[in-house]
Amino acid sequence: MCGKVNRHSVRIWGTENPHATIEYVRDSLKINVFCAVSSCKVYGPFFFAEPTVTVINYLDMLQLWLMPELQEDIMDFIFQQDGAPPHYHLDVRAHLNAN
Repeated sequence: MCGKVNRHSVRIWGTENPHATIEYVRDSLKINVFCAVSSCKVYGPFFFAEPTVTVINYLDMLQLWLMPELQEDIMDFIFQQDGAPPHYHLDVRAHLNAN
């Protein structure tokens, strides 16, 4: 009546074997995509070729792709990102501060 289930007096029967195991593939194929959103435009998507985003390929993406895209539009913007290690690296912060 109250919605609580008493595990001592309730038996739930299933159609599948409860002792069966299911194998999951770990480290399956992944894709890393970058996208930036402004009030008037979506920048991206940018697909990283490497399976992991590192400081080197993130900084390359900023220097070679994103900053030229943003400078074409010539508008003021605030670039906000989280504290992921590639985003917070000293080289990345120095580049963003300079630009």
